[in-house]
Amino acid sequence: MLFYSAKDLTTKQNYKFLTGSIIPRPIAWVTTLNQETKVVNAAPFSYFNAVAKDLPLVSLSINRSNQQMKDTAYNLLHQKEGVIHLVNDEVLAEMNHSSASLPANKSELDEQNTNLINSHEVAVPAVKNAPIRFEVRLHQYIPVTDHEDKVISDLFILEVLNYHFQETLFDPEKEYIDPLIFDPVARLAGNTYSHLARTLDLERPK
Repeated sequence: MLFYSAKDLTTKQNYKFLTGSIIPRPIAWVTTLNQETKVVNAAPFSYFNAVAKDLPLVSLSINRSNQQMKDTAYNLLHQKEGVIHLVNDEVLAEMNHSSASLPANKSELDEQNTNLINSHEVAVPAVKNAPIRFEVRLHQYIPVTDHEDKVISDLFILEVLNYHFQETLFDPEKEYIDPLIFDPVARLAGNTYSHLARTLDLERPK
């Protein structure tokens, strides 16, 4: 096997090795609200996953750029709520467009025909056409530091308050999300995304 010591690699190399190995990654397309300007921010992140079930918690890690907190992180920390959308082909182009770096006083959704809808419990609006969305509230914030105590990433543990599912992908009787109908888009490395090619059932030992 090829061997690399992480301490000898550049930031770019570590990023490429991590994002090329940990695949596919679910995409959290997050809308947040700036308290001061009332601008709705939208941005995608693939450092995202489930954390707990007794209290429904998810994690969202947002890397800093030049030591500066990104708009989504700032809004989550101050507004303490947001909406996480899962992505399929229907909203892929809009999600990708919203990854552009814009000033905090400008919404990534202004130049698109993105339909927003009011949320049930949070003040942050949601993307209407997303197949699945979670209304979330801040549960825990962890500034992630390097060996010199410099903050390099903002880690959020978010409580899911409400779930929204498109009717075509959800069976209410079985409470089952059909992954093939959902057909989520997942993040690979670089500019590459992926779909589910097939599923495999394997019974776990008791």
